[in-house]
Amino acid sequence: MRKVILNLAVSLDGYIEGPEGEYDWCFTDQDYGLSDFAAQTDAIFVGRKSYELFAGKEDEYFPGIKKIYVFSDTIKSATHPNVELIGSTDIDTKVQSVINGEGGNIWLYGGAEAVKYFLDKRWISEMQLSVHPVILGSGKPLFENLKNRVELLLKDSITYSSGLVQLIYVLKPLFDTNALDVQLDELDERMF
Repeated sequence: MRKVILNLAVSLDGYIEGPEGEYDWCFTDQDYGLSDFAAQTDAIFVGRKSYELFAGKEDEYFPGIKKIYVFSDTIKSATHPNVELIGSTDIDTKVQSVINGEGGNIWLYGGAEAVKYFLDKRWISEMQLSVHPVILGSGKPLFENLKNRVELLLKDSITYSSGLVQLIYVLKPLFDTNALDVQLDELDERMF
């Protein structure tokens, strides 16, 4: 099973873009581990809005990526041979097929709607959040309108000289108490 890794920049107050959709607050002065991350990644899941930011420059932005899966019902055809469109009616089946297929890690690149959907489905294996030391005050929040609480376990943290802190989390496993409840019920019946 391939890992789906959410890797993105976020402001200290939880925004992934500024109030005008800007990204000018993101640090570009050093690599911040992106080269190592990209070397282990061969596919990307991306929402339509995020894809449109680099459409036509796929090879420039993501040279080692073999497949870019774009979630969209409005884009009707892809011009790049490595781009595959996934419509809303096929998302569950297609994502499961990709995750269970052969290959390296899969980068969940954005945007917020895709992140929400993947968290609700628990398809995210790991989150690598590069927290920038800036407070935007408004913009597009990373986490919004989640169906359920998502508990995380801190796997690592890396502090850079610029003040950027990369937080690496995994989703805390869910414990299914149904089996335990059945065993306790059986024990109660035997004891009483």
